[in-house]
Amino acid sequence: MTAHPDTPDTTHDFVGIGLGPFNLGLACLTEPIDGLDGVFLESKPAFEWHSGMFLEGAHLQTPFMSDLVTLADPTSPYSFLNYLKERGRLYSFYIREKFCPLRVEYDDYCRWAASKLSCVRYGTTVTEVTYEEQDELYVVRTREGDVHRARHLVLGTGTPPHVPDACRGLAGDVIHNSRYLDHKHQLQAKESITLVGSGQSAAEIYHDLLSEVDVHGYRLDWVTRSPRFFPLEYTKLTLEMTSPEYIDYFHALPERTRYRLTEQQKGLFKGIDGALIDEIFDLLYQKNLDGPVPTRLLTNSALTSARHENGTFTLGFRQEEQGKDFELRSQGLILATGYRYVEPEFLKPVRDRLRYDGHGNFDVARNYAVDVTGRGVFLQNAGVHTHSITSPDLGMGAYRNAYIIRELLGTEYYPVEKTIAFQEFAV
Repeated sequence: MTAHPDTPDTTHDFVGIGLGPFNLGLACLTEPIDGLDGVFLESKPAFEWHSGMFLEGAHLQTPFMSDLVTLADPTSPYSFLNYLKERGRLYSFYIREKFCPLRVEYDDYCRWAASKLSCVRYGTTVTEVTYEEQDELYVVRTREGDVHRARHLVLGTGTPPHVPDACRGLAGDVIHNSRYLDHKHQLQAKESITLVGSGQSAAEIYHDLLSEVDVHGYRLDWVTRSPRFFPLEYTKLTLEMTSPEYIDYFHALPERTRYRLTEQQKGLFKGIDGALIDEIFDLLYQKNLDGPVPTRLLTNSALTSARHENGTFTLGFRQEEQGKDFELRSQGLILATGYRYVEPEFLKPVRDRLRYDGHGNFDVARNYAVDVTGRGVFLQNAGVHTHSITSPDLGMGAYRNAYIIRELLGTEYYPVEKTIAFQEFAV
């Protein structure tokens, strides 16, 4: 990628805002392209990815080929395999015969890739984006006083931790799972801990706390509004739903149908690894040999209220199938309630240039654009309602970036697959 010094007269082809794995992948894939000039702005001082969930042994739910670049460019020097080679671990990884990298290992891989890039500006917080009609340029201003002009934007600000309405403004040391490891010892000093949520992160935290429940003597409750602890469906024909054909099919469906399917398909990308579910059961069985374990697992229970007094949370739940309300009291509270996209405030001046659907969310075009021109502003992730389970899927990140690069260049640099599935989704 052509590198230009940042001066008041510099006009970039694109500015990437935010540097999670998806925009980092875009940076790696655009780096070798001569004639394509871009810059990536990240508010944090360095790359960071879910550091509060680096539990021992925790791994990705996707294989190593879902790295930053491989599925777009298997020859890229930014591949996970090249990272292993440079780290001297390629043969160890081969002998390990487990294709899903450890989570801490994936983070180190991303840091390794980011350290090789010249197009990233850390410690740079975007405060405002405006549009110059005459020059047809977006103007990106930062808190640090920098100004970047570009023909295109790629939004990669990610999905911040979601706090349920019942817990907004709640007093006390309520912890979102994204900060779990930072507060683990503090939590284990309490007499009771309640964990709310039922995805992979919730299961990892529950297993971690359950393994030491008899050491510290706390009561541990795990509550979810889901009717059961859903396993992640990872069968091969289901995986074909992460395909260009399924995106084409899903994107063409009526908006109402897409939103209904979004609710039904959560188990396809928010479920728990089946092996971990079995490990939790086996651990419960083992610990119960010495007598009842002070733990409860409650399903169909939606959190409806929460208050904090004298060091104790009082949590109101509704058992939705029975229609009954009940309360739990707990000194510790962990919200494993996931992440939700929030439109950045800095986009307010250009909202009239962005497209929205009937639900008030971005109307993401098939080519991942969200602006009125259909090729000016592109969105990473945050498109489950338009692109289904492929939106947060790490394995589809390289595909999406190859698609966006084609839009930026006006020509195909990395081959963009059109058909990979055996099954047909539409008639």
